[in-house]
Amino acid sequence: MAGQQFQYDDSGNTFFYFLTSFVGLIVVPATYYLWPRDQNAEQLRLKSLRRVHGRCLWYRLRLTKSQQSIIPTLKKAALLSGWAVFLLLAYKVSKLDREYQEYNPYEVLNLDTGASLSEIKKKYHVLSLKYHPDKGGDPSTFMRIAKAYAALTNEQSRLNWITYGNPDGPGATSFGIALPAWIVDQKNSMLVLLVYGLAFMVILPVVVGTWWYRSIRYSGDQILINTTQLFMHFMYKTPNMNMKRLAMVLTAAFEFDPRSNKDATIRPTDNIEVPQLIRELGNINVKKKEPPFCYPYSLKARVLVLAHLARMDVSEELEEDQRFVVRKSPALLQEMINVGCQLTMMANSRGGFHAPRLVTIENCMKLTQMIVQGLQESKSPLLQLPHFEEEHLRYCISKKYKVRSLQDLVSLKDSDRRSMLRFLGEEKYDEVLAVLGSFPHITMDTKLQVLDDEDSNNITAGSIVTVTVTLTRKRMAEVFEKEQDSSPCLTEEAATTEEAQGDSSKTKTKVWQNKNKAAKKTTKSKKKKLTKKKATPAAPALAPAPAKTKQANGNVAGTEVVAAPAAVAAVVKEEEEEVSDKGSESDEGEANKDSPSERDEDSDKQSDTEVDEIAGDDEEEWEALQQSIQRRERALLETKSKVTHPVYSIYFPEEKHEWWWLYIADRRDQTLVSMPYHVCTLKDTEEVELKFPAPSKTGNYQYSIILRSDSYLGLDQIRPLKLEVHEAKAMLDNHPQWDIPDTEEEDEEQEDSDGIEESEDDEEDND
Repeated sequence: MAGQQFQYDDSGNTFFYFLTSFVGLIVVPATYYLWPRDQNAEQLRLKSLRRVHGRCLWYRLRLTKSQQSIIPTLKKAALLSGWAVFLLLAYKVSKLDREYQEYNPYEVLNLDTGASLSEIKKKYHVLSLKYHPDKGGDPSTFMRIAKAYAALTNEQSRLNWITYGNPDGPGATSFGIALPAWIVDQKNSMLVLLVYGLAFMVILPVVVGTWWYRSIRYSGDQILINTTQLFMHFMYKTPNMNMKRLAMVLTAAFEFDPRSNKDATIRPTDNIEVPQLIRELGNINVKKKEPPFCYPYSLKARVLVLAHLARMDVSEELEEDQRFVVRKSPALLQEMINVGCQLTMMANSRGGFHAPRLVTIENCMKLTQMIVQGLQESKSPLLQLPHFEEEHLRYCISKKYKVRSLQDLVSLKDSDRRSMLRFLGEEKYDEVLAVLGSFPHITMDTKLQVLDDEDSNNITAGSIVTVTVTLTRKRMAEVFEKEQDSSPCLTEEAATTEEAQGDSSKTKTKVWQNKNKAAKKTTKSKKKKLTKKKATPAAPALAPAPAKTKQANGNVAGTEVVAAPAAVAAVVKEEEEEVSDKGSESDEGEANKDSPSERDEDSDKQSDTEVDEIAGDDEEEWEALQQSIQRRERALLETKSKVTHPVYSIYFPEEKHEWWWLYIADRRDQTLVSMPYHVCTLKDTEEVELKFPAPSKTGNYQYSIILRSDSYLGLDQIRPLKLEVHEAKAMLDNHPQWDIPDTEEEDEEQEDSDGIEESEDDEEDND
């Protein structure tokens, strides 16, 4: 019986195969993921953004970083060297001789496969004379020739060769290990054992443990767990937070503590520069002894955030720390919003404590806008535009223009806008228009329904209400174009109003009023004429009818309904007298038109049309439901990119994209109705479903659908949402579809019995 042999690679050939495969498994995916992207494409993208975002801090930092960074060059060098090693190993493997070849006796004897026995003997005789040791030939070659001759002439050797591939029969199974033999050599045993011990008992546990203990300190959004607990503590403690308190809680995050985050730093010069900034800022609650607000890292972060909002100049060292704090703040505020939503859901489900107020969550959103734009709460949103300073706002808020928001600036005529911004040169004015044109203009379309219900438009107490909001993003430049298209009409109207004098305007209003009065008189006279015309045919038969109409206006309809049959009868009599000479066929036709059978047919047609309309409505609702289900499945499967549109922010140190919050709130009770949905994929259009349970009591409710930007001030939108809640339908104990008449049960039993009898008859026939 064949045995098994395990042997290491003495020649080292198989080790090169293993090494080539190992290097290829590393180099190929590393090249795909780590190869630097096309720098030219990034440069072209930055060049296209230069006209609008050229003054932004993040844009200037990106340009300097791309010019000074040598990381892409190092990545390319490392990957190219890896490919060089891989190609060298592949070339080495291609030059290795094959050690394991299939044994073929015909090749040994230099014969074609299937040669005859006489040819085999003849060839063996020729080769034996040449390679026989007695004739001076090679003994090993002669042994191979003799073995091949025996394999082709001896029946047992031939059978072994066909079955096992070896004339000598089955041999030992050999397993080769692609490692050199010196690894298991006794001389090198201690060195190999030391390497294995360091690799698998020291290095691997240290790497895995370090990664694990670092990862458990962070949440899924890469926020420290201690920071999340800190936010939850203070939001639970103070449900109603003003902006000053919110800034203190934000800057107390452990991300700014050097003991928890190595990127945060405390410099010796902070003892001199931070107090100087505190004196310039004024009252920032420095004397508050509540931890962690009194800690040095928290105080420094608070001062840097407030200086950023005030657009104050700081030293180069503090500017680097300020950029770090400002860069981290939007993610921390988003975590604070998530914590507020969690506490709200806990308060709604369990109770026992006060949920954070709506103003607290909205202050978090507003603080995010302020940090991205570098503006204080009381400042005008116009300061987001380039070249706008505090002293320029007096031109905008004057009585002539009254421009206080970005929308007011967009709605102005081009001539008025240019005259208002006369303090700007042509280049600066064009830059302002380019920046303003890049701002987003969002339109909201809402649809209120109850999904998976027979009547989706009927909202009952306790039902799950779904509000589908379709967001469409356009640029402010498109609003400019619409204003320019509609501007000629406006200018014509303005010209006509300017030519008119004040007295004439007064007379025009009087004439307009007189025209309305005249119109009312004419309508009244027309109504009187119509009533007279209708009353004249029936006057002889219905004398008291006018008295009833004079007594009360509410009985007019009733009198018309009563008078109608008599009037119709009189008209029919006159028509019969006029057309009596036309024959009996026309009389029979007119009689058949009003026959009861035709009325029944008309009613049947009307009922059929009503049934068809109901069926059509059901089909439309079914198609809409199927489309919504497919849309949800598609949204779950596909992952959209969060790269939307770059934000114009002069003082934010990192490129940021436009994101939005969408939620439903009860502004009267200052509570959240639906949790804020963070819209991070709005490029052109986006459909969002907001779900919330309807109130348990019937009545009318007034909610608000709120859309807030996380990047711009003054672009928030609030839409009213009216909710009419009805009583829930009572559950039917016995639904009609489960009521089976007795006749149907008897028919089914009769069919079963007939089937049994037929089967018995068939069996008898077969027998």
